Amino acid sequence: MPSEASVLVVDDDEGSQELLSEMLGLMGFKVLYTAENGRLALKVLSDLQRPPKFLICDIYMPEMDGFEFMDQLVAQHYGGEIVLMTGGDPEMLRVARDITVARGLHVLGTLIKPVSLEVLSSILKP
Repeated sequence: MPSEASVLVVDDDEGSQELLSEMLGLMGFKVLYTAENGRLALKVLSDLQRPPKFLICDIYMPEMDGFEFMDQLVAQHYGGEIVLMTGGDPEMLRVARDITVARGLHVLGTLIKPVSLEVLSSILKP
């Protein structure tokens, strides 16, 4: 994985953020950003000169959930790769994926928490 490829992890669960960040580091990602919800993720994106290549987003979060955040990404013409995840209902994850793809965003895959390095590596490939 090129070291310049960046990832933004959007998840309200601090433990999940830490675990994903650790796994992404093991996979060779050097530039990692995190946000606790969609609203804070929009702030992170606005502060960056170039948006991250990859975005991993939980669909259930307080303040601004993954659905609302995806709407904002559509409005901003985000062109990166998206991975959606949840610790909840797998069926809702499928619905979130279908909606996100229908809105024109590129979804690489979906994850059910807890995420394993093997599964994450199979989705985020060079």
